[in-house]
Amino acid sequence: KYENCPRYDVKGPGWKPSDDYDFLLRFLALGDSGIGKTTFLYNYTEDKFKEQFISTVGIDFREKRLIYKKESPDGTKRKSQRIYLQLWDTAGQERFRSLATAFFRDAMGFLLMFDLTNERSFLSVQDWLLQLKTHNFSQDPDIVLCGNKSDLEFQRVVSTERAEAFAHKHGLYYIETSASTGANVEKAISKLVDLVMDRMERAVEMSLFSGSNGRPLSHVKAYASKPVERKCYC
Repeated sequence: KYENCPRYDVKGPGWKPSDDYDFLLRFLALGDSGIGKTTFLYNYTEDKFKEQFISTVGIDFREKRLIYKKESPDGTKRKSQRIYLQLWDTAGQERFRSLATAFFRDAMGFLLMFDLTNERSFLSVQDWLLQLKTHNFSQDPDIVLCGNKSDLEFQRVVSTERAEAFAHKHGLYYIETSASTGANVEKAISKLVDLVMDRMERAVEMSLFSGSNGRPLSHVKAYASKPVERKCYC
């Protein structure tokens, strides 16, 4: 059974992890403790809100299966791609920071999150950004900056303009989300999927002309395509 989205079809429980997929994508959610990372990912994978969560200890893991349908510039749909999406939820506490950085290297995309009602969590974004760029393989990793808890408008302390200015300065896509209501949760992750898939497509196109004398190679394997699971798009 499928649930239809604008450019994504989400496969239900019938599609087991043992089934085939075209691409394996690993995303990492980063940010201080208590900003709603776990609730955010739960909302995305289960399509519902769970009010009470125990703070993540170390690393938690969720997954989802997608049928990716990217439209070409002329408006025609390209071949559908089956994506196995792994979502890693990191602990925000300082004592688990070294454990979290161990997962930075193999992540293909990052959800960099802060709490719109928590000034300190926003200030910490700079440090998280520095860490992921230091430990990730890519010098220019794909990142979506999420200002979470947008439903708590009267408790907001970080303005949209301020967050957008930070995102613009660092070349990040910015979106405000609510793990409680589900607002923009799917949109945020869909945007990150787009960024990573576009990067892989560009890498394949460049590889086609990496042969001697500029001649295209006869065969190119797209990174993250099963069974290859190591990162090689940067």
